[in-house]
Amino acid sequence: MFRRAFWFTTGVAAGVWATTKVNRTLDKLTPESLALQAADRAVLAGRRVKLFALDIRDGMAHREAALKDALGLAAAPEPEPRALPGQRPHLVVVEPQNSHHSLTRKEDH
Repeated sequence: MFRRAFWFTTGVAAGVWATTKVNRTLDKLTPESLALQAADRAVLAGRRVKLFALDIRDGMAHREAALKDALGLAAAPEPEPRALPGQRPHLVVVEPQNSHHSLTRKEDH
């Protein structure tokens, strides 16, 4: 009797496990799931391409700096930022020691 109960329970457990495994596999093969998997892989591939491009850009900048050093070329100075024509100065609130507030102009450099 104990043997029959053991094998019955084992068979039920194996059947439940197999049914669950088959259902999960079938869920992975639905068109929606396949589309999501393809989209995830495309995003991952895009990230890898972006990292590759950043590595290439970093290597190019490093090599360019090394070549400029080797040739004795000085780096061009950074241009100073200038205000656009017609740009108005910013107004800043300044609190004087007396009780009323006033507005003053802050000049852009």
